[in-house]
Amino acid sequence: MSPRSPSVNEELRRRSRERLLQATVELVGERGYEATTLADIADRAGSARGLVSYYFPGKRQLLQSAVHRLMHMTLQAGLEREPRTEDGDELLARAIDAILGLARDRPMLMRTHMAGILQAEGFVQCPEQQRLAFLLREAVARHGSDESETDYRMLRALLMGAVFALLIPGAPMPFDVLRAELFQRYDLDWKLGVPPSEEPPEGPF
Repeated sequence: MSPRSPSVNEELRRRSRERLLQATVELVGERGYEATTLADIADRAGSARGLVSYYFPGKRQLLQSAVHRLMHMTLQAGLEREPRTEDGDELLARAIDAILGLARDRPMLMRTHMAGILQAEGFVQCPEQQRLAFLLREAVARHGSDESETDYRMLRALLMGAVFALLIPGAPMPFDVLRAELFQRYDLDWKLGVPPSEEPPEGPF
């Protein structure tokens, strides 16, 4: 039997890594962070326990990469959904809706993700985060930014703040109000993207 080519090995590694990321999202979403072990993740992914340590230095880094992958996939699906568009306002609206929608629909997972960013390990730079950053940078560029890197960083900060405000225990802000604030900030019509209601909440915000 001839040895596998480098390209085949690379594809197998990619699939193995993605199974671990998917298993992490599923298990943390079901059980929470503390109740999910690396062994649980390896079992769910059908991988050897040692592979987790091969790809990721620890559980917190694994979770951040897993959530960044989920955010990237959700954002890409939102930007590419039918009807396809090249309209910059619509694309930015879809981007905002995709990220806020994840916080609304997956609160435990996103709350855990935000908590991890604020801990000592900080913000993990990984391939999944880079793909997410690329899509957000493209969205602000299509919206008309002449300084897409600077404006991407501001959009990222505003989205992180909105996600935090939506998820803060005991004092969450309403989804509609946060969406309206971001849409006003970027001069977007409420009816773009996937509006949660016919009309925006009453302002000012």
